[in-house]
Amino acid sequence: MNIGEIAKRAGVSRSTVSYALTGKRPVSVETKRRIQAVIDELGYRPNAAARALKEGRTRTIGLVIPPASQRLTDMQLTFVASVVDAAARADLDVLLSPSGGEHDRSFERIVTGRRVDGVILMEIRLEDERVARLRHSGLPFVGIGRTRRPEEMSWVDIDYETLIARCVHHLADLGHRHVALINRNAELVAVGYGPGHRAQSGFEHAVAERGLSGVQVCCGDDAQSGQACVEELLARHGELTAIATINEAAVAGMYRGLSRAGLAVPRDFSIVGVAARHWAENLHPPLTAADVPADEMGARAVELLIQRIADPPAPHRHHLAAPPISLRGSTGPARRGGPA
Repeated sequence: MNIGEIAKRAGVSRSTVSYALTGKRPVSVETKRRIQAVIDELGYRPNAAARALKEGRTRTIGLVIPPASQRLTDMQLTFVASVVDAAARADLDVLLSPSGGEHDRSFERIVTGRRVDGVILMEIRLEDERVARLRHSGLPFVGIGRTRRPEEMSWVDIDYETLIARCVHHLADLGHRHVALINRNAELVAVGYGPGHRAQSGFEHAVAERGLSGVQVCCGDDAQSGQACVEELLARHGELTAIATINEAAVAGMYRGLSRAGLAVPRDFSIVGVAARHWAENLHPPLTAADVPADEMGARAVELLIQRIADPPAPHRHHLAAPPISLRGSTGPARRGGPA
């Protein structure tokens, strides 16, 4: 039983229930009595984390997102939406703050202004100054992603290294011998974006293990870049028969590039990747992919942050997701007559 259900049964808003419980704003005696009657009927008891939050100063958490100038991918937007939804269920507000470049002042205000009780940090790099700053500040935080030293913080993340390796093994099992990895944009990878580097590692290990020929490229996070990337790959590496990718925003363009080259997916060319399920299912043909549970991971990040706020000295907790590959319509046997 949660505050939302109490509010519904008492005929008041969630915020009114929160004010009645915390005393942060005045609530009429009659309204308090009605709320308390519902609480007594339901046997509602706030848990330890909720009690700790009740004693906080803001009942607001910060969500640090990529710069506003950088277009968020569908997966990133799902992370944002799931964090907001999970926070609302816990009766918390969310303050969005971009970081990077000219937005660093916004991030610093989040840290020093104490406008939030804790922070969820997105787009984490292997060496991330924001993580160091948050650790130094003592402000509770959780990452969607992790640094090179994962023990230094609480986080949820996707096991890109394992998942891309599985993608390569899937392609090898279908007879593909010449494969490419299409990564995220070059700027992100250059500054140490964790998923990009872990995808590279998984690709290299799997290619070596299966004795394949592999090529790696970075690609802008949009369909036009995906098309241009595929066209250049085909021009330079005509022996390719398959692509593995973590760049879901560019996949539609990859399809278009293959079609313009006269290659049908999956008859002539296969694509497999790591992507949000609804995105993968809406492509034509649907993308064979490891379906990232972005909505669940955002909710888990909020859960971990609430625990950090409630009990800062507690050991850090971690959640690494490695979903299975969902076989759909974008992968098939290596084309007949293609290079062996």
